[in-house]
Amino acid sequence: MIPTDGSRARGSTLLRGGVTDARVAAADIMADLRGGDLLDAALDRRASGLDARDRRWVQELVYGTLRRRALLDAYLADRVRGGLARLDADLTDILRLGVYQLLHMRSVPPYAAIAQSVELAKRRHGIGASKLANAVLRRVDREREDETPSPSATGLDPIDQLALQGSHPRWLVARWAERWGMDETRALLDMNNTEAPMVLRPWGLVREQLEATLEGSGVQVEDAPLVEDGLAVAGHVALAEVGAFRQGLFFVQDPAATLVTRYAAIPPGATVIDLCAAPGGKSFELARTASVVIACDRSPARLERMRQNVQRLDARNVTLVATDARETALSAVDAVLVDAPCTGTGTFRRHPDARWRLRISDLAVSGAAQRAILRAAAALVRAGGLLIYSTCSLEPEENDAQVTQFLAEHPDFQLEPPPAGTVPESTIDAGMLRVIPQRHGADGAFAARLRRSAG
Repeated sequence: MIPTDGSRARGSTLLRGGVTDARVAAADIMADLRGGDLLDAALDRRASGLDARDRRWVQELVYGTLRRRALLDAYLADRVRGGLARLDADLTDILRLGVYQLLHMRSVPPYAAIAQSVELAKRRHGIGASKLANAVLRRVDREREDETPSPSATGLDPIDQLALQGSHPRWLVARWAERWGMDETRALLDMNNTEAPMVLRPWGLVREQLEATLEGSGVQVEDAPLVEDGLAVAGHVALAEVGAFRQGLFFVQDPAATLVTRYAAIPPGATVIDLCAAPGGKSFELARTASVVIACDRSPARLERMRQNVQRLDARNVTLVATDARETALSAVDAVLVDAPCTGTGTFRRHPDARWRLRISDLAVSGAAQRAILRAAAALVRAGGLLIYSTCSLEPEENDAQVTQFLAEHPDFQLEPPPAGTVPESTIDAGMLRVIPQRHGADGAFAARLRRSAG
């Protein structure tokens, strides 16, 4: 008898050589991540053939494994003779996925988690790997009450311990602890290890109308933080199956991103360039008041996904342009938004793979790109116009330092806070927007509103 989870919602009963398609997809996603792919793209590609419930199961397994990777590794290190370093990276990921199912997915019977992981190890790495996986996972199952990593976790300094328990790279935890202290850093790590809500932005109707429409179709919503007209979806919803989505009555955007566009305070009727625009949420927010939004991105694939949303929303004043933000041939306009590429440390709850991919050297690399884009963007702002620089990073090198250097090199620009009441007062810091996850309950975001002199 081939063990299965007993339910399509628990890992798929569609079998491929004794292993559920959902688990094959999960292992393939982990391999894609090791090859440099981003999690969202890998999930879309590998889980595209699964039904909605199985796709959701794969997402829960992979995202959860990545969020708890440091703890899973410490737990495994005590139970793999010679440590994880001697194992093939793919086999290590199979073990991580198996342990996560055993310890954190109550919908998965232990026998299924073990048998399926063992079979997966056998088919990808041979009989020896399967025997190792069987021994390790059975030991984990026997010792499941002792989820605290033992010898390797003792004697750690406070930063090491926090990095382990919060499952983040130590160098990042050390930076954050120095900036905010241990308690706030712990709160940030805890938040990063929770599932981010799906927040909807009404389009073409008011919040109350959207709420009534959604609840009429069985979608439960609640208030979103920071933005009074946002709606957070309660539970899990397949957007493609929601009539209001197909009708173009909303788009998805975290409140922090919404606040960036509100902080920008673009004047009604303005012509706006949104550099690095995809996936497009900020362009759509700007389009509420602007006469024209020229949304630019250098990725044809990302622009094509944005084009689909432009058509779905019938956003007729949003024009898409394929161009590199550093080499545009556009004319000067009333306002330019630079949503700069960054390390994304404010969005780790949505992108748990990013914490393990990030290196401290990336701060310098992204900083150089940000400076180049800012210089190019400045030339696109007419006299008296606005330049808004934003990131989803928490790191000062990508935020305050960039603004300080830009203003020093461009004396014709000055920091100009938005009108009072534009955004919650708690998110304004020295005239700049600063949304901090553990304080505001949303993704991290930074923005600076820079006015070019009229003369």
